[in-house]
Amino acid sequence: MIIVLLGPPGSGKGTQGDPLSQALGVPKIATGDVLRAAVRDGTPLGLAAKSAMDRGDLVPDDVILGIMKEALGSDRARHGAVLDGVVRTVPQAEGLSRVLSDLGRTLDAVLTFEIPDEELVRRLSGRTVCDSCQTPFTGREPGTTCEKCAGTLVRRKDDEPDAVRNRLAVYRIQTQPVLDWYRKRGTRILEIDALGTPERVLQRITMALGA
Repeated sequence: MIIVLLGPPGSGKGTQGDPLSQALGVPKIATGDVLRAAVRDGTPLGLAAKSAMDRGDLVPDDVILGIMKEALGSDRARHGAVLDGVVRTVPQAEGLSRVLSDLGRTLDAVLTFEIPDEELVRRLSGRTVCDSCQTPFTGREPGTTCEKCAGTLVRRKDDEPDAVRNRLAVYRIQTQPVLDWYRKRGTRILEIDALGTPERVLQRITMALGA
């Protein structure tokens, strides 16, 4: 089973990737993880990615797709994969479709994590980080003291409520065309209620998948 995860910042998509992959018995494949692994291992595509990063450029889509193809074609992904962060735009969806076609495989479902924007604002603006040791905290107010190093907790600028709302607006603009693209092709799209505990959300996901 090959599944794409889609969800706005703070929706819990990243939290669900690992337990879902364990429940399904398939690996989680995240773009950042396979990219770092390819660079670390010094593969031809990894070296191409490193060259771009060393220049301060974005890694070209064809390099990323090549790395994803290697990951999906590996023995560990023979029964499927949970794809996290692989598809954010229509060109990326098109590229993944070509990769799967080349491998003789198909996408089984797209999971989209649904949650009210104001709940996401509450979650993300509730995050702080120590300005000294960079330890992250949740539910701790800016200006309080870090219990690890006595530094001061601060809120990242992109976690300020207005910045979060802007990030969510950008996400919606980018993602709606992706969902429309998949719908036109008859891809199974499952809308997951992402409110509640991680355990409850995972239960909803496995029930929706019939796993």
